[in-house]
Amino acid sequence: MYISILIFLLGLVVGSFLNVVILRLDENYPIKGIMGRSHCPNCKKKLNWYELIPVFSFLIQRGKCRGCGTKISWQYPIIETATGLLFLLIFNFQFSIFNNNEILNFETLSAISYKLLANILYLWIIFSIFIVITIYDIRHKIIPDSMAFLFAGLSLLFMLVTQWGNLAWLEVLAGPILATPFAVLWFVSEGRWIGFGDAKLALGMGWFLGLVDGLSAIILSFWIGSVFGIFLILLSKLQSLSFINKNFTIKSEIPFAPFLILGTTLIFFFHWDVLGLKVFFI
Repeated sequence: MYISILIFLLGLVVGSFLNVVILRLDENYPIKGIMGRSHCPNCKKKLNWYELIPVFSFLIQRGKCRGCGTKISWQYPIIETATGLLFLLIFNFQFSIFNNNEILNFETLSAISYKLLANILYLWIIFSIFIVITIYDIRHKIIPDSMAFLFAGLSLLFMLVTQWGNLAWLEVLAGPILATPFAVLWFVSEGRWIGFGDAKLALGMGWFLGLVDGLSAIILSFWIGSVFGIFLILLSKLQSLSFINKNFTIKSEIPFAPFLILGTTLIFFFHWDVLGLKVFFI
């Protein structure tokens, strides 16, 4: 119970940092852009430590700046809470995998604790990157190169380190294989159909999930994206919904990274073989 609370609190803190990254990330200066003390974007008042406590400061201040009274975006507590829950989910998920394989017992616990910890830390970092990419793409309709390449690089490195000696070339090539169709679509359409950032994201998906699961994630992403697009078109026809863009059509631009990441997340946790290809790779 205490471990779960600590992990959730850690996730809240990391989520607070992710908000900073999302709002300040500058592709020209990826590190420098996120440096400096937090301040109110309206009155520029620098925030004290007690105004930066994840979720709680937002609730205590009733979602307003203490200096000028400007409303604080709900993005802050939502991202912080989501990160906390995600950290907790990943920890329990990884722990259950080891436990189900009867690896976690008194004699072997210390021997595999480093491997378990490495897996958890790796996944915490990967899914933190997912959060940044998702919200950044929704806000700016672009996938930051720094995050896409960090995801791809970490996925490739972790795969090489953990599977060295049993590594199949097909898994090494999974990243380029999944990225190539996206790159071709981007080139043929001159960026009208799909962004090149999606190709970079698919590169990491291949190394993170492997070829079969990566293909399943991409197909699932297109399915979810299509359903969501149709849903938005139908909503745009309802005159009573003032918050929906009435000019939304099938040609309207929708950020695709959130769907790719949602598909990746679902396949990672549930391992759905949507194309039935796993039978050929057993």
